[in-house]
Amino acid sequence: MLGERAEVAFLDYTQVPFFNQDMEFPVPLPVAQVREAVSRADGVWLFVPEYNHSLPGVLKNLLDWLSRPNQPGEATCLFGKPVTFSGAGGAAGTACVQDHLMMLLSVLGMKMMAVPRTGIPLSPEAFKSNCLSLTESQEGRLRKQAEAFLTFLD
Repeated sequence: MLGERAEVAFLDYTQVPFFNQDMEFPVPLPVAQVREAVSRADGVWLFVPEYNHSLPGVLKNLLDWLSRPNQPGEATCLFGKPVTFSGAGGAAGTACVQDHLMMLLSVLGMKMMAVPRTGIPLSPEAFKSNCLSLTESQEGRLRKQAEAFLTFLD
C-alpha cells in the first residue's frame, strides 16, 4: 500500500528476553538491537492481535524493554517517536487492545496518531485457515490510515 513512498522493515523481537530489571544493565544484545532499529525508524506502525481484550504479553514485554533507556538518565527510543496501530482479531476488531495501546503509548511519551486506526474483525474461516483476506472496504481503511500516517510523519 505504501509502494516506494516509504521503506518498511519488520521488527524481529523473538530473541528479546522477558523483562527483568535485575538484568537491565548491561543491556542484553537482542534488546540493544531492537532499540537501535526503533531509534533509526522515522515512525512505528504496530499491527496487533487482541488476546482476552488486551495486548499480547510478548508485545507488552517488548514495550517494557523499549521504554527503558540504554543508560540511566538517557531518553528512551520511544520518547517522541511517531506511532500508529492497527489490528485484526475477534468481532470487535481489536477495539479493546487499541484503547489499551492509546493509554500505554501516551504514558511512554510516543507521538500518537490515534485517528484513523484500523481494526479488522476476523471471520471464523480466518481463524480456521490462519489466513487473513481483506475486503475492499478493509483495504480502503488501511490505505486511508497509511496515507494519514505518511502525512503525520512529515
